[in-house]
Amino acid sequence: MKKRVTGIGGLFFKTKDVNATKDWYQKHLGFNTDEWGCTFKWKDDSGNLGTTQWSPFSEKSTHFEPSKKEFMFNYRVENLVELLKELKKEGVTILGEIQEFEYGKFGWILDNDGNKIELWEPIDENLFK
Repeated sequence: MKKRVTGIGGLFFKTKDVNATKDWYQKHLGFNTDEWGCTFKWKDDSGNLGTTQWSPFSEKSTHFEPSKKEFMFNYRVENLVELLKELKKEGVTILGEIQEFEYGKFGWILDNDGNKIELWEPIDENLFK
């Protein structure tokens, strides 16, 4: 099996005022924010393009459920379908079905503390158009 996690794909967290939070980070830390938050674009040591997403969510969002935490990590992975099969064999709780978009495939699991984790098999080149 290939590598499992290849990096951090995103940091997602709840906040009382999404727009005020994005504005604060833009003003004070220089984040280039949009409707989703901020996308950091980078290249790895081999020159491959990549992104990491930073996104504040409304404190009322149910996107992180069933986790009760105020945050969710997104990890970049290789071959999401095979990874989820392996994780299922290992007894890891798989949440929902894989979702596919032009920028990659997504799947969700729970860790040993009940934190929802998003797994992302990115199509980075589509994020650089």
